[in-house]
Amino acid sequence: MPERQSSDRPLSARRRRTRDQVLAILAEHGGGMTRSGLSRATGLSASAISDCVASLRKSGLIVEAEADLGRVSGRGRRATVISLAGDDGIVVGIDLGHAHVTAAVARTDGVILDRRTELLDVDHHPGPVLDAAAALVRACVRDSGHGMDEVLAIAAGIPGPLDIRTQVVRSPTILSDWVGLAPAEEFARRLGHPVTVGNDADMGAHGERTYGAARGLDDFLYVKASHGIGAGVVLGGRTYRGATGIAGEIGHTQLPDAADWCRCGSRGCLETVVSISTVRRRLAHVLASRASGPEEESGLPPLAGLGHDPAAARVLADAGRTVGRVLADLVNCLNPAALVLGGELGAAGEPFAAGIRESVARYAQPASARAAEVITGGLGADAEVRGAVATAVETVRTHRAGTAAARRRTVVSRSGHGIPPSPD
Repeated sequence: MPERQSSDRPLSARRRRTRDQVLAILAEHGGGMTRSGLSRATGLSASAISDCVASLRKSGLIVEAEADLGRVSGRGRRATVISLAGDDGIVVGIDLGHAHVTAAVARTDGVILDRRTELLDVDHHPGPVLDAAAALVRACVRDSGHGMDEVLAIAAGIPGPLDIRTQVVRSPTILSDWVGLAPAEEFARRLGHPVTVGNDADMGAHGERTYGAARGLDDFLYVKASHGIGAGVVLGGRTYRGATGIAGEIGHTQLPDAADWCRCGSRGCLETVVSISTVRRRLAHVLASRASGPEEESGLPPLAGLGHDPAAARVLADAGRTVGRVLADLVNCLNPAALVLGGELGAAGEPFAAGIRESVARYAQPASARAAEVITGGLGADAEVRGAVATAVETVRTHRAGTAAARRRTVVSRSGHGIPPSPD
């Protein structure tokens, strides 16, 4: 009997979207859903749900069992409940920003069990930062009631470009003290587990697409505006990293009227004009006129609480217009469905978003500008660590699906050679 290949062929874009949508809804629901419930929740036809469920069951990603609905009257098949396949283990997500490290432990359905953050200078002290991140992970795992031997996958985001060919930090201008380091190897040595490492903005995009405001979007830009400014680019449902992994470094786009030196060695980069530190200094200056104390950036409340102040709103809107001028060119080039705003500036809410909308509407082509919705991210400061968790969860699912496919191929191969398949 010839080997069947249909179940192992790459999914089409439509089927991949359906699969991701069903898995996300099952992860949110937690307790399992019937096929009809999935159809209502997704808006998909019963046949599309049936096809998707069959594929996910073969991959080992879901289980289906008879529903316990009490006494059933009448005839016909009993309803079944579909849920994510359970694991006894946990996953870990790590987010390294320029000034903090966050670790989170989650179940394989993405539910966070424990989370910790420590403020650190990440850019200039890689060794101590990696040690601190490993200590945070171990503390989170311990406090979640688990052990490191139960960790199934770990993923981490770093605040700079990673050469995707070698997994080594190469950029001499961003994370210069990390040049030559292979973060995945360093993490693995400290934690005793393989670690998937990527750019923090890419992780933020993945977090918003899996759990936040970008769910259901296949073409969007996630803009992390904080101490640096970077973009996670998602095209056709996949993260676009470029030839070497440096795509999305929009913070180093040069502005014509800016002249300050940037850490990259150039003058007038976007992040010299708009970064969380620069904006907070401007806000401290503006708000000091009505306060008795000195101008102190550290004394400001979170930016989300300043949007109703007219003077603060002007500062935030002006920062949005500056970022929006750069994003308008990307809207022209990529025609995204949305610009999802994250980072500390993204959390400022409507004034910052309104400034971006204004510049996109003014500088992008009208048709492209109308197509690009500007929205605030739904996960706030957790977008990057949630994206790392989602990456770790997908690592577990991919491994499980690959194991299931290998077993099917083995059974088919044995049957093709006249050897009966094994009972398992």
